[in-house]
Amino acid sequence: MNARPAPTCLTAALLGAALLGLGPARAEDSTAHHHGHALHADHAHHAHALPQGIARSVAHYALPDARLVGAHGRPVRLAAELDTQAPVLVNFIFTSCTAICPLTTAVFAQVQDALAAEGRPLRLISISIDPEQDTPARLREYAARYGAGPDWHFLTGDAATVLAVQRAFDAWRGGKMNHAPVTWLRAAPGTPWVRYEGLVDAGTLVEEYQRLTAGLKTVRR
Repeated sequence: MNARPAPTCLTAALLGAALLGLGPARAEDSTAHHHGHALHADHAHHAHALPQGIARSVAHYALPDARLVGAHGRPVRLAAELDTQAPVLVNFIFTSCTAICPLTTAVFAQVQDALAAEGRPLRLISISIDPEQDTPARLREYAARYGAGPDWHFLTGDAATVLAVQRAFDAWRGGKMNHAPVTWLRAAPGTPWVRYEGLVDAGTLVEEYQRLTAGLKTVRR
């Protein structure tokens, strides 16, 4: 079965209820092939129902060691950002977005708080797809608005580099107004990424985290 196309900014308002934990309907894991990245179903580890409109798949990505800029204004390398034994949660946002990004960023904040309350490590990475507008200062303001802690990193950079990162994650949809809600979660270096397309809720991501880390040794940041 092919993965459903993720909704874009133009339809996000119609799907916001998915983030509120309302009545999940059954949806199967997806099997797809996206721009050269093999995605496959993982039914053995994800047998429960997903909320309507959410597609889950598993993929490996060849990610560039892109030079980006953190919200603190200093250069960072994408490889260094991902070089942690803690699980990593990734999304793409832009601060002037009024549809998808406030919803997905609020979900990241909920996941951050839920796992922090349990003392569970997690690195969250939000990468701006509007680097011309999203300066480090704007990202700092945005991060503060959502209560981002020290393990939640907001990144920007030049347009070409950000585009390369989006393409590597198979997230490029032709421009920021076609931005689709996609979330990636990786348990540890060398393990595949779990990809959620659609407005996934915090509870689903926390459950995924718990499944992915259940067989791992004690995780360090």
